[in-house]
Amino acid sequence: MKYYRLELRCEHFYNTHRRTYIYNIHLYRTFVFSLLTKGRPSPLHIVVSAVVFCSVNGFLQGHHMLHCTQYHSGWHRDTRFITGLLMFFTGMAINIHSDYILRNLRKPGEVSYKIPRGGMFELVSGANFFGEIVEWCGYAVACWSFPAFSFALFTICSIGPRAYHHHRYYLEKFKDYPKSRKAVIPFLL
Repeated sequence: MKYYRLELRCEHFYNTHRRTYIYNIHLYRTFVFSLLTKGRPSPLHIVVSAVVFCSVNGFLQGHHMLHCTQYHSGWHRDTRFITGLLMFFTGMAINIHSDYILRNLRKPGEVSYKIPRGGMFELVSGANFFGEIVEWCGYAVACWSFPAFSFALFTICSIGPRAYHHHRYYLEKFKDYPKSRKAVIPFLL
């Protein structure tokens, strides 16, 4: 029986592919999604706190991946890496599709709330949140590092309650809201 453990060792390890990977996984959420979003502007303190968090987290993830980890040469064939990669891309697809549905709920100039329909929104109120949780849990499994697991846990702890509150809001605001939908985890929560 094999045992796996998280290791916190730092050895200099430079790899351009890792930098590219880190850059690309944040590109969509940071720039593309922000530019496509309609609706009310965000308060400055929310924007500033998001920029600070993403900058610090990006630095910590990147620093650890580039300078503190050393994967063996067959890591790309390891079950953990493959499983994590599949989870990551599945979550990303759910996230992007859910964002597309949300962006297209309103016509230009509209700011009223509507019930999202289609995709994972048929199962959960926070399909975009569910996708993001799956995405970052997959990242944690693929990286198999303490900072990646910490980020996944932070994502669950920060996005889970938001999804729950959105779910409660939808149930209160819309009398015809589907009662079978869960908040963030299909069939469970």
